[in-house]
Amino acid sequence: MTLVVFGAGGQVGRELAGLAAAQGLAVRALARPEVDITDAAAVAEAVRGADFVANCAAYTAVDKAETERDQAFAVNATGPGVIARACAETGAVLLHISTDYVFRGDGDRPWREDDPIAPLSVYGESKAAGEAAVRAALPRHVILRTAWVFAAHGSNFVRTMLRVGAERPELRIVADQRGGPTAAADIAAAILAIREQALAPGFDGWGTFHFAGAPATTWHGFATAIFAEKGGTAPVLHAIATSDYPTPARRPSNSVLDCGKIDRVFGLAQPDWRRALSAVVRAQ
Repeated sequence: MTLVVFGAGGQVGRELAGLAAAQGLAVRALARPEVDITDAAAVAEAVRGADFVANCAAYTAVDKAETERDQAFAVNATGPGVIARACAETGAVLLHISTDYVFRGDGDRPWREDDPIAPLSVYGESKAAGEAAVRAALPRHVILRTAWVFAAHGSNFVRTMLRVGAERPELRIVADQRGGPTAAADIAAAILAIREQALAPGFDGWGTFHFAGAPATTWHGFATAIFAEKGGTAPVLHAIATSDYPTPARRPSNSVLDCGKIDRVFGLAQPDWRRALSAVVRAQ
């Protein structure tokens, strides 16, 4: 049987396709130019013969989504529903990646899977709608919420910091938003571990799970770790408030996710993002 990866050109999809192939799994890796996930016929053909489908496709331009609502909802809400219905037809298991942005982000404690969602942005609304579409169409699903994803490729905070840090002597970094940076490679490894258990006879642990790196930090703390890992001359990092750096989309101030459930069900502990950061920085 085949593992199908939608969004294979993105951070998580690329890591997942590569890791699965390295483990000898049959993989059908599909990037955006190869299949439109809102096209039911194309998706049905893509999942034919698959036992497990990972939807890593997403519209992730958080600020642009405020003015590109239709595009964000097409990819983040309509597409997941199309994929879930195709999986329901074939009997495939679906793992769908979601985000911390479905929460309003207040308070101090980590967010649990059963906490009420209240997204602050169009991006968060579209991802919440995608979760709902998956749940409505397919009982045999795993929704995996993660946060602050980074990798040696793609657009992410680590690569942005290294680029602008080489251009500027000082940087102003938000210090009042907290979250758990998560390496795309760690998410990929978690997905394959979930796949193995989800396809085992008698598995019934379907539902929504959180998976994010530890320990929790701020963007300023994350940036400090990035430049410490890089070594050499680093820019001066000034800690600022969210209000000092206005953006079109509101961000959660507390994006820390409680990851106890995924450990209990799948035996997956939170990865230490600092270990993965070393490899990502060295790859730049």
